Amino acid sequence: MQSFFLLASLCGCVLCSVWPFQMQCYHCEETVLDNDCSAPKFIVNCTANIQNACQKEVIVGEKGVFYRKSCASFSTCLIVSAGYQSFCVPGRLGSVCISCCNTPLCNGPRPPRISHAPRHAPASPATLLIITVAVGTLP
Repeated sequence: MQSFFLLASLCGCVLCSVWPFQMQCYHCEETVLDNDCSAPKFIVNCTANIQNACQKEVIVGEKGVFYRKSCASFSTCLIVSAGYQSFCVPGRLGSVCISCCNTPLCNGPRPPRISHAPRHAPASPATLLIITVAVGTLP
């Protein structure tokens, strides 16, 4: 029985190295305002072992925001994004921002921010003083 598990483990390792990793990214060119082309219809399979990253370009023009998303080579994307770094001023007319990431569908919509802050308003200093005196922890 142990031999079977050992053989299965070895076959699994060999098969993992034979079949290439294939990245998925969003791929599109959209000029429509408020549509960053992150719908499921824009998901593509990238070229295995060549395109190992996703790239996103956000260009602010006179007619709105232009999005270009695609598969990319991570090293090439980093070089291109570094070249445009001085042109990236989000929200400013003429801004060109290029970002690179290397997890599946990472060039899609940003996940909503999760705040760990309390949802109620903080207590005023007077309220805190009253609570402190009532509990008896005032020195």
